[in-house]
Amino acid sequence: MSGVNRKEKKYAKLMRNQPSNFTFSSADPGAGRSGMGPSEPQTDNPNYSCFTSHQGVNGDHGQQQQVGSSHQPSSYGDRQRGSHRGGFRGQRGSSRGSYRSYSQEIPKIITATNFAQARAAEINAMLKAVTHKSGSQFLQSLPPAMRRRAMSHNLKRLPRRLREIAKKEVEKIAQLKKEQSKSKSRKARRRHGNLLMEFNRRQRKNIWLETHIWHAKRFHMVKKWGYCLGTKPTTKSYRACYRAMSKQCLLQDLSYYCCLELNGTEDNLLKTLTCLSSREAGTTFASVACLSGKCQGSLVLYKADQYPEKPLGPVTFLWRPKTLSENRQLWIWAHPALKMDLLTELQLVCQCLDVPVPEPAPSECRTVTRTPVKQAKVIGSKRKLHDKAGEQVVPEKKIIGNGTRDPLETVIWTSLTTGIVIEDLTMEILRYRLIGPLSHCVMFEAIQAAGILKVSLLLEMAFCEDERFTVASKNSEGREETGLHSWWSEYCESPENVTLHNRQEGVLLLLPGIASPAEISAGTVLGLTVGDPRLNMPKNRTTAMPDPTQPKDLEKIRELCLNGVGAECAQSQIWDRNIRNIVTETKITEQELNGMRSKLLVPGTRLDLGPQESKIPILLVQQPGKMAGQEHTGWGSGWDILIPKGWGMAFWIPLIYRGARAGGLQEGAKHTQYKGLPHFPDDFPDCPAGMQHSEETEKELIAKYKKYPPAKRPNYIHHGTMTPFRCPWQRLVEDWETQNQDGGIKPTMSDQEQGLRSELQASNREAVGVHEKGAFEEISSEEKPPNLEEKMEEESESMTTLEQNTGCKNIHNPSNRDCSSKSGHVSILRNRKLLKQVSAWCRPTSSRGQQTRQYRGSAPVQMTADTVKSVICSYPRFLVWVRLSLLKKGSPVANATICIPSKEDLQRLASEPNCSGPQEPKHRDPFKQECKALRKSQKKRTLPQDSETAAGDLERKSASSFGKVLIRGLWPTQPLNVMSHCSRLTIGYVSQGDFSLTVGCGEAWGFVSLLGLLRMVLSQPAERRGLALVRSPASLQYRFAKINIEV
Repeated sequence: MSGVNRKEKKYAKLMRNQPSNFTFSSADPGAGRSGMGPSEPQTDNPNYSCFTSHQGVNGDHGQQQQVGSSHQPSSYGDRQRGSHRGGFRGQRGSSRGSYRSYSQEIPKIITATNFAQARAAEINAMLKAVTHKSGSQFLQSLPPAMRRRAMSHNLKRLPRRLREIAKKEVEKIAQLKKEQSKSKSRKARRRHGNLLMEFNRRQRKNIWLETHIWHAKRFHMVKKWGYCLGTKPTTKSYRACYRAMSKQCLLQDLSYYCCLELNGTEDNLLKTLTCLSSREAGTTFASVACLSGKCQGSLVLYKADQYPEKPLGPVTFLWRPKTLSENRQLWIWAHPALKMDLLTELQLVCQCLDVPVPEPAPSECRTVTRTPVKQAKVIGSKRKLHDKAGEQVVPEKKIIGNGTRDPLETVIWTSLTTGIVIEDLTMEILRYRLIGPLSHCVMFEAIQAAGILKVSLLLEMAFCEDERFTVASKNSEGREETGLHSWWSEYCESPENVTLHNRQEGVLLLLPGIASPAEISAGTVLGLTVGDPRLNMPKNRTTAMPDPTQPKDLEKIRELCLNGVGAECAQSQIWDRNIRNIVTETKITEQELNGMRSKLLVPGTRLDLGPQESKIPILLVQQPGKMAGQEHTGWGSGWDILIPKGWGMAFWIPLIYRGARAGGLQEGAKHTQYKGLPHFPDDFPDCPAGMQHSEETEKELIAKYKKYPPAKRPNYIHHGTMTPFRCPWQRLVEDWETQNQDGGIKPTMSDQEQGLRSELQASNREAVGVHEKGAFEEISSEEKPPNLEEKMEEESESMTTLEQNTGCKNIHNPSNRDCSSKSGHVSILRNRKLLKQVSAWCRPTSSRGQQTRQYRGSAPVQMTADTVKSVICSYPRFLVWVRLSLLKKGSPVANATICIPSKEDLQRLASEPNCSGPQEPKHRDPFKQECKALRKSQKKRTLPQDSETAAGDLERKSASSFGKVLIRGLWPTQPLNVMSHCSRLTIGYVSQGDFSLTVGCGEAWGFVSLLGLLRMVLSQPAERRGLALVRSPASLQYRFAKINIEV
């Protein structure tokens, strides 16, 4: 009995969604038992309504049976199912509710034309399926006795009446297979030609560096700024990379940096570039050491005549040493995120927008061609690729440099008024950076100076041609030369060039005797011509170490460290475009080198090519390490190697085989961080590239935050963090400016400062002493706005109530705030003189990793009320780059807040030296109930659906209510007041922070408001001056930290 019930349930489940062709009247009690009710052929034709919606009069039972008999296929199948299933199925099923009861009645009349028209599509489909012949239909048309296996591939075995049909079918199948793209096998895809074609296709959108494939196997790759770059190694190597920077050698590929070349007279170049920088910020283009060409300079560029506001970003520049020509060449290296802004500004100031010059044709820029000698056919050699016409297929060439750029794109701009020519050399010159004290040893063993060609060799090269190919090039005078390295042979003909090359080689030999690159002058430039570094590679990977047994010329080493390299030694042929192209085109391939090595009599010996060895002009640029401050001076110094394009892997592998450890973007950011310098574009909030980077980072962090469930992500509203994913610099400086305009700053002076005042102010000592007695009372009243004092009184409570429009009462209305935001723009203070003065005012007292230091140079200006007011009036909306060292445990993170400690906090620190810091009271989330109500209403209103759709509907509904998406744990509106949102006044934010391996404690780097910093310093006693509080976005714990301004 149970088996019958299961069958009935299964049949009912199968037929429950089947439409009904016709139904019996509900008044007929026997309709359900006939077994004919629930069956109907499925149709979607609207014409079917012609016989289901006619007159509503019910006929008798006989008429219903007659109409039902017209649908023979349906009724017959139902009767058959009923007969097989049993006669009582209908009654039993109806009692259990298995069959549906329909109120639709059978029509009396059926129109034949409409009925046939509704079934026409079904009949056509059936006829098409019967008459259509598939690929094997011509074989199936034969009787089984006449079918043969050979007929499928030999049509002549078919009967003659079927051959034409079979031929058409075979051609049709072949055409379909040809049109369908079949994926090639892995063996075919890994062939050199196909692999190279695939690599060239993949780098059309994002440019690949020449070391991309090497990095892709060992690094996590990211797509940034139009390049495909390695961000960090796949292995656990964070501390290993730090050890390499500190004690060994770290190698980075900086070829993605863009190079812009300016060509013109020295006066015109200096005249046009002067408006882009200022002497107050440090080095300029007109610096004496840089202008001679023996040093590389770095500076921050601004828009024309806009200093100290509207900066563009940091750049490094290099002048070519003076030659016989009147024109000078200037290379400006910039980050790819800065390239377009910099290029636009240079075109504007140089007036190079009038005559754009297209890129030179390949015949002009690549003047070197190879003419291979025809060789006799060798039996057993590989066959050449040929197309269907029999012509030889041109193999795919590897992209060198920026080969994905449009040939019609303009890369040279000239001006008819100033005569200055701007050329884009992006990816034309590669740049590798060696960091660490062993950079000398790695570089000295990897590269060797090229040998001077003797007179006999010059004569031999003049009359003998290479057996493999001939190189034709044109020099500046237009005459043709022959030979593999004709430029080097011509260079060696001049005795002055030979003498210069020997001097440059002598400087290179002195480098291993220097302990660290930091001992050489910052930015020293050394030009050199080296041989092929692939010929000096060791068999196994080794670690380059200084040789103590090698004799050292101490006098020359001391002179090199004191005076640096002369300007004449900075000359290099890499400045010449034609020579760079010749060197790139005449490079011997790896296949040819391996073939030559295989023919050596003693395997493993060095391959000596003699005069046929490639000669590569390069530039060595000393990269200064940590120069700001007095701690760890010279850390992270090294060398930059500039080489022509096409030689990337030829230099990269020898450097790796000498013990250099490769690093990516993460290691580069840490290197800049430990040097105490802002990293571009993360730490440049006043530059366009920095603003764009901040917006992109905020979107990524919000998307990552929303992926976590609400229970697994921090509620930043509870922690009092209004902007956990970005730093509201503009709002911060506006709040401090408004606070200063409302209440002003009443500075106080300590006994130590009073004693440093001159005797001429003796008459004011009494007044100062009286003011000094009430210093702490004024500090406590000034430090906090009125509404904040009430919050401090309620700090003992566990919760602090916050409304949606949280803000300080003494702030003006939003309309005034909008007007003030339009009046100015946030900028970073880069005036070195003022930075030194503020650094002296924030002189460190005690912190980890810091040494007691005395102020160098002229005596510092005393911090008086007039001095502070003059600084504030001159720089109202400026930020200051600071370094914070935590006194106790803790590791700050990005976007952490920097706050002013209260009087009670400083007193507690004095009484309890091991005190970590105060805690922020927990804030109430005013949007929690609204989020729950929205979620409940969403669940009740809609049917069950996927979580993504429900979340999208919830966001749309919340957006309609608040004007912005409501996310649980985040503030939905823009912050109105970030300065006094918490119990401590906020003066800045952390841009980057981590546990510092250099100091051994938590360190952070960020920006603080200049006005807020001066107020904090004025309100603190001398023995506690410079102390601040740091709190992470997802924490309530404040940590004491020491502010240091390193210049």
